[in-house]
Amino acid sequence: MGAGGSAWKRAQEARRYERELREQLRAAQWEVRNWEAASEGERKVAAKLQVLTRRGWRLLLDRRWPGTRSANVDMLLVGPGGVFVIDVKNWRHAPETAGGHLTAGGRTCDREVEKLLKVTRLAENAVSARNLSPVAVQPLMVFAGRSLNARLGTVRLLGERDVTPALVAERLRLRPSEVKAVADHLEKVFPGYEDTSARTGPAAPAASVASTAPAVSAAPAGPSSAGPGDAPFEDAPFGDALFDAEGIRNAALEAARSAPIEQWMTFLHPDQLALVRRNWSGPARVSGPAGTGKTVVALHRAAYLAARTPGRILYVTFANNLPRVQRTFLRTMAPAVADRVDFRSLHSWAGEFLRARGVASRLDRDRAEGAFGRAWQSHGRGTVLETLDPAPGYWKEEIDYVIKGRGLTAFEEYAPPLRRWRRRTNLRRPHREAVWALYEEYERNRTGKGVHDFNDILALALAEALAHPGATPYTSVVVDEVQDLTFVGVRLLHALVGDAHNGLLLVGDGQQAVYPGGFRLSDAGIDVRGRGQVLRKNYRNAKEILDAALAVVADDSFDDIDGTPTAGRRDVDLAYGDGRVTRFTAATRAEHDEALLAALHALGPEAWPDSAVLCRTGTERDRYRRLLTRAGIPAITLEQYDGRPVPGVKLGSYHRAKGLEFKHVHLPDHDAPAAAGAGDGADEGVVRERRELHRSQLFVAMTRARDTLWLGSVTRG
Repeated sequence: MGAGGSAWKRAQEARRYERELREQLRAAQWEVRNWEAASEGERKVAAKLQVLTRRGWRLLLDRRWPGTRSANVDMLLVGPGGVFVIDVKNWRHAPETAGGHLTAGGRTCDREVEKLLKVTRLAENAVSARNLSPVAVQPLMVFAGRSLNARLGTVRLLGERDVTPALVAERLRLRPSEVKAVADHLEKVFPGYEDTSARTGPAAPAASVASTAPAVSAAPAGPSSAGPGDAPFEDAPFGDALFDAEGIRNAALEAARSAPIEQWMTFLHPDQLALVRRNWSGPARVSGPAGTGKTVVALHRAAYLAARTPGRILYVTFANNLPRVQRTFLRTMAPAVADRVDFRSLHSWAGEFLRARGVASRLDRDRAEGAFGRAWQSHGRGTVLETLDPAPGYWKEEIDYVIKGRGLTAFEEYAPPLRRWRRRTNLRRPHREAVWALYEEYERNRTGKGVHDFNDILALALAEALAHPGATPYTSVVVDEVQDLTFVGVRLLHALVGDAHNGLLLVGDGQQAVYPGGFRLSDAGIDVRGRGQVLRKNYRNAKEILDAALAVVADDSFDDIDGTPTAGRRDVDLAYGDGRVTRFTAATRAEHDEALLAALHALGPEAWPDSAVLCRTGTERDRYRRLLTRAGIPAITLEQYDGRPVPGVKLGSYHRAKGLEFKHVHLPDHDAPAAAGAGDGADEGVVRERRELHRSQLFVAMTRARDTLWLGSVTRG
């Protein structure tokens, strides 16, 4: 080696080492600046949120993820509005959302969102064992020094200036005792972060703010979404008994009962949360007697799925007034996911489905009715059918609910021994031949006019869905009041998602069917074996009200949609004891109506928003609306009601009251002759069917009442 070679080599090594040190210094300085910025951002946001602690909130700062050594959670906030998992960002560039992505300064920041969602699920699992619904746990990203109010999927994005007003405006979900219990539990599950030496990354904050803030007992009380967890999508290992769970449940139930009826109708009882979180391996069914919370479970299930699946959720029911109400309820209880759930009545959705697929259809109810009227004149009147019922209505129902409702296309499918579910009249072969001839004439008349009826719309939609399986945007379908659908309707909804995991949930109770006809799930190719749950505790009706309703159907056994014969009087566990049933019998209709008005005036204007007058028919509903208007009592029909509180009494038919409930229900002239619709001289089997159907409808109307039930009668000689 030449002179000075060794020194030169060492100098080069020293320079490389110097460069490495300078790079490490720059990286350390960069990291320090980011740590300082993150810490400053957290301090500023924490200062804003400290204001909430004077309103009954608990703020837990810089918590460690359970099961990790270094990962941290910036903040956990528990208060009347629920649980908020907060990630604070102090970014140089303004955050932006576009195409479902979070960006800043041209850089994609989706990983930050993913981390927040992951820790939110951990918090959700933790509080599920402490009786809190998933919809009450929300991920929140707060940007220091910014003004922002946006959403990215289920994550809410708020600026430092907007976070406090937004949280104060949240719907009330927890009472003060629940806030304390849940916060105490989270404080143990997510311990304070003690070691900052192992943290890496520019977003990690410093632990320089006090870790807790005291609860204030003067927090406003509100309805709770409390409930326990069982068989969730992710394991929930946080089940230590840290407080009196039963006491919390009872307090939540009482708070919900004292709230307006709209908030009560979305109250998820603790015992029901397991169903909301369950992982079903195929089509599933939730059933149970009236008042057991089936619709509440369905709504929370839709919200839960919407937060965890990439596709859309379809929530379907038969009545066309219910989707508006249920949409409002979901927007109130889970606004972050409400836009991903489509609430539709079955027929309106099927019509839209056909239009989107370019399938021609022409629904015309009046012309279809005219086509049947002409068919009855030529193929019904004077035939053997009149020996059973001379009125055409029964035979139109036979076509709608048995033949077309079951999708029958050949007489051999309709001929004996086909069982006609929920039909008591014995039809021998000559009767069925006459019915089939009437049906074929109706079809000729209808197609000659170029129109479709409601059953045709479902049949066309089913054919389209079967021809192009998997071509819908839905990952899950929730069906409420499934017992009121036809066989074809249920097959259509099954065809949209097939037997996919968590794909199809059927919710309903055969005893509450208000339409003739029926089906069995097995006939529709839907297997729910091992995936069925029967709810048995009635959370809605006072004991006296439920006893009165069950007495109406005590002798009417029924076949559920799974084919199980069930007695009319069923064993039900009651959660609510107090209540009142008032029976009033009048000699005249005028005296009867005067007593109804007196009962409403006795409740007073403050109770009218939680009250309903339910009638057997739309004509009766209109008559009582005029009566209430003349008496100065504001009223709104159930067709107009959208789930938001209104200042007046709600008016509707028994059918339109399905899926709803009220604190006070009034049923005028409730025991009028029950064989309405059967012609004079109708067969006893037809009359029996009419009476059973009326009792089922009356049972549904009576069980809409939570606290008081008024039953009016008019003496008939």
